[in-house]
Amino acid sequence: MCGRYAASRRPEDLVETFDIEKWEPEETLAPDYNVAPTKQVYAILDRPLKDADDKRPVRQLRRLTWGLVPSWAKSPEGGARMINARAETVHEKPSYRRAFAARRCIVPADGYYEWVTGTQERDLEVEGRKKRPRKQPYFVLPADGSVFAMAGLYEFWRDRTLPEDHPHAWWVTCSVITTEAETTPLAAAPADGPGSLAEIHPRMPLMLTPDRWDAWLDPARTDPDDLRSLLEAPPTGLMRAYPVSTAVSSVRNNGPELLKELEAPEEGTLF
Repeated sequence: MCGRYAASRRPEDLVETFDIEKWEPEETLAPDYNVAPTKQVYAILDRPLKDADDKRPVRQLRRLTWGLVPSWAKSPEGGARMINARAETVHEKPSYRRAFAARRCIVPADGYYEWVTGTQERDLEVEGRKKRPRKQPYFVLPADGSVFAMAGLYEFWRDRTLPEDHPHAWWVTCSVITTEAETTPLAAAPADGPGSLAEIHPRMPLMLTPDRWDAWLDPARTDPDDLRSLLEAPPTGLMRAYPVSTAVSSVRNNGPELLKELEAPEEGTLF
């Protein structure tokens, strides 16, 4: 899964990396080294500008809330539980299938955090029989230091308790798509720790390599069967992982020190 990540890049850098045409400086977010569900996050999307005569899709950097609220939901309360959508079922799940067909985005990150426990506990979690306790956190990121482009979905929700012109009448929310974690060796693995992403957690965010960005964001592509081809896992050997301080386990902690690589895990695991 992806339940926490880091996003510290400046919007100006994201504009250059993703060839963004429109972003509002007043929506700039501070660097966040411990992004948690329900927080405001950056997302890149292709969409016509509101009230514009030209209806062509414009690549935009937008500020969205992490935790998708379907348009038909009676309230936004379930958004915190819908931070992830599974690549295997996103095309058919009622909460995600409309967004998958028409409202796809990229959620940029430095990398994501995951917590390692023993093999037996992970197996129980996969079976749904036990919630895995968080132990030693690891930070997972592209080995070359490039932006981690997570495949995402976004959705609009109207709060009917507020008038149309109220600034909070519309919610724009997003979810990150996950896929099976790679079992192949990491590009760079810690000496005392997991050697693959699958040894850290059975799921991982679906990373989109630059050659897929345009196709993923293109709103003209709406056929689910066609879109499912974009959900293939990226080439292996692109990621690295290293242990970080257990301070990241608390959402109250936030700062660049959370990304500092430790020489050895703080918490013992079964590796």
